[in-house]
Amino acid sequence: MPAILEQGTWLRETGVPIFITLIVAIVATAVLRVVVGRFQRKLEQAPSLSKAGNLQRAATLTHALSATLMVALWTVAVLIVLGYLNVNLAPLIASAGIAGVALGFGAQSIVKDGLTGFFILLENQFGVGDTVEVRTPANPVLGRVEWFTLRATALRAYDGTLNIVPNGNMVLVSNKSRGWARAIVDTPVAYQHDPELVREVLDELFDELRADDRIKDWVMDGPSVLGVETTSDTGVVIRAVAETRPSKKPEVERLLRERITQRLAERDIRAPLSAAVPRPNEPNA
Repeated sequence: MPAILEQGTWLRETGVPIFITLIVAIVATAVLRVVVGRFQRKLEQAPSLSKAGNLQRAATLTHALSATLMVALWTVAVLIVLGYLNVNLAPLIASAGIAGVALGFGAQSIVKDGLTGFFILLENQFGVGDTVEVRTPANPVLGRVEWFTLRATALRAYDGTLNIVPNGNMVLVSNKSRGWARAIVDTPVAYQHDPELVREVLDELFDELRADDRIKDWVMDGPSVLGVETTSDTGVVIRAVAETRPSKKPEVERLLRERITQRLAERDIRAPLSAAVPRPNEPNA
């Protein structure tokens, strides 16, 4: 009889609370999966350059979030159960604290990379297919994003080089594939030509280009002539700009240079003999 009473007391004071704790943990796990699933679907529907990029971003972010929350949830549940079983948790917590400190010193860069990657994904700073310029403590890196994880990002440079950048080393990220881009074309003209005449010639050319079906989908505003940008001993530089879709900026700049060169040659408008227009660094189109 006393044994039965002891079993009943243990069941009431220990067994039932443990059972309730496990049930609560299981229910919380199911709710967590539903919430994370809805969050993943919302991320997959977010605007991005590519559907594949959205899927990868959503899968990576929700997997990391789900794993972190699951570990935290079941760690708390196990500790509560051990407390009901009268297990002394002080040595265990002390050992975990020492191990955590040692791991923190040895894996600072990995933790930094993971946290940075998590916020890159959460804030959707860039995605697969975007052209970005990343400033690191060593050198800036420009290229198209081929893949990314919580630890690192792979950028394919314009010359084909694949650069792997740890996320924790990203000091500044310039995304060249979001919203709009500005195509800038500088044209050197000799002093013997009136800048206003050159402007009229370019305005005439740009009116024709705005009606060109080939670039209507590329250009959002312009092209237009800003005017004289700089002067030198031999001539002036006249700048033209156009707001374009980010992925079409290099094509628009090439087309404008080609058409401007042809039209000025037709009108016998020459560049200074010693003029040299620098070649811009073209992003990976």
